Amino acid sequence: MSRILVVDDIPALADQYAYDLKRIGAHEVTTATNGAAALKLIEAGGLDCVILDLEMPGIDGFEVLRTLRHRGDETPVIVYTGAGDFSRCIAAVQLGASGFIDKAEPMERVAQEVEHTIERYRLRREVFALQAQLGASSLLGRSAAMARLNDEIGRVAALPSAVLVTGESGTGKELVARELHRRGAHPSSPFIALNCAALPENLVEAELFGHERGAFTGASGTRKGAFEATGNGTLFLDEIGEMPLMTQPKLLRVLEDHTITKLGGNASVKVSARVVAATNRDLDAMVKSKEFREDLLYRLNVHIVRTPALRERREDIAPLAERFVEVTCREFGILPKLIAPEARETLVAHDWRRNNVRELRNAIERAVVASNGEVIRAEHLSPAVRGESAGASTGDDASFQGQRTAAERRIVLAALEKHDWQITKTAESLALADHASLLKVMRRLGIQRE
Repeated sequence: MSRILVVDDIPALADQYAYDLKRIGAHEVTTATNGAAALKLIEAGGLDCVILDLEMPGIDGFEVLRTLRHRGDETPVIVYTGAGDFSRCIAAVQLGASGFIDKAEPMERVAQEVEHTIERYRLRREVFALQAQLGASSLLGRSAAMARLNDEIGRVAALPSAVLVTGESGTGKELVARELHRRGAHPSSPFIALNCAALPENLVEAELFGHERGAFTGASGTRKGAFEATGNGTLFLDEIGEMPLMTQPKLLRVLEDHTITKLGGNASVKVSARVVAATNRDLDAMVKSKEFREDLLYRLNVHIVRTPALRERREDIAPLAERFVEVTCREFGILPKLIAPEARETLVAHDWRRNNVRELRNAIERAVVASNGEVIRAEHLSPAVRGESAGASTGDDASFQGQRTAAERRIVLAALEKHDWQITKTAESLALADHASLLKVMRRLGIQRE
């Protein structure tokens, strides 16, 4: 029996949802009428899903999602809000929500979304457990480059000083950071990841250091930042080269004296998080162009770990591809597939310069979906991987891409209209992984409901 928490500041609505979910799915349902109570219940653990109202006084749904992200809590959360308010739903998904529903939708549809979310979460945990048994996917490999990487990780993992992870996009820098944490002095402590490029410039300091009540418009209470929430665990700062210049001196101070000051506060707070930063940019060049502080770079690159590009470890491509096929089939709930020899040769021959391991994984996911049978053949790989677009001129390629985008936009719009703009149903009809994938496609194509 699944355990569900319904959070709504209107008790009658929360109770009605709880009653209907128990009636339809025989779930065990608890309710909360404010964000603070919800956070306590979620922290207690044991929940399989949370249905969260975004619009509540005090700690609203967005603040609950931010707090869960800082805690590293991966309990799946479905948010619900007023009719057609897709912009708020998209913002919630970006904060970590697993899905969203409209308050006007029938309870049968809500129950179906809950079941799908719980099932996806269960499959995801199984995949993570499999990866834990076999090792992190992009650290898989017996090449000389991977042997050097593992040696570097082992050399610095237990040290408390900062580590700078460098390498091209998609080479697995976050997985290296997680491996540093796993093999470090406090592996049971939180691992919290922040992408510096994804944070609005005016919120970077609040995310890192926290804030006091009234520190800025919307700061309705005191909140811990990432440094405090990490404890003596690992704080991973991805794309550190994108950190605003005005924030860099404050990060430097934390690295030097291990204290922070919340926004709107005066008291210093001692912190013990170990910082691992990552970048695919040339920070030395950024120092010369005054885009990055030299003293901060010296503090961050006490130890440097470089992730090798996939083309430097070609002998690892086939094992990685097989692993991604296995993981993708488990995630999608389909029967296992094999990679045909000619497809394997094509994968090994490709250069993977755009996004390395991430590009390989995306290519495998596409091939798994494209292959109807039990075998993935070369024809199921994209034309780019097969090298068929190499001879096209820039103008022809641009024209082709424009036509393809227009056709894709017509297909997505037609599917949305057919399913009355119900995002999850439309995603299923288009064979996308989930509604979040469809939202990304809609943003890329500039599609929004009028």
